[in-house]
Amino acid sequence: MTYRFTAREAGAEEDPDGYFVEAFLAEGGDEDGGGFVLMFMAGEEEPDEQDVALGLDTHCLVTPDQGTAYGCVREAVLTGNVLRVSLAPKALADLGLTDSEIEAVIEAPAEDIALFREMLARVLAYGRADALPMLVGL
Repeated sequence: MTYRFTAREAGAEEDPDGYFVEAFLAEGGDEDGGGFVLMFMAGEEEPDEQDVALGLDTHCLVTPDQGTAYGCVREAVLTGNVLRVSLAPKALADLGLTDSEIEAVIEAPAEDIALFREMLARVLAYGRADALPMLVGL
């Protein structure tokens, strides 16, 4: 099955201290900012020995309730305003998800989608070669 949601918010952030970069999608739209969220994150600098030893030398995905997994994105396809993500099944429990396929229809301003697209490509290109996902349209 595929988990589908509409993202009314899209964006990106670079940590002012230079530690991480992030691209995110969120359902948003309600007063408490709740709903489904995907945060794709990576370090700004090359992974160090400790990162490598801990398996933190790749991209990271964070879901609602702070579900977190490293190197779990297998494929990301962004066509127009639709993002399709394929995840490693072994990461689902850590992410608090039951579906390894996610589809997000992004209903955000065009400039926010462009910023998200640019940063997502940067995030998913981070880290060790065996954890780099296939990217299409990024």
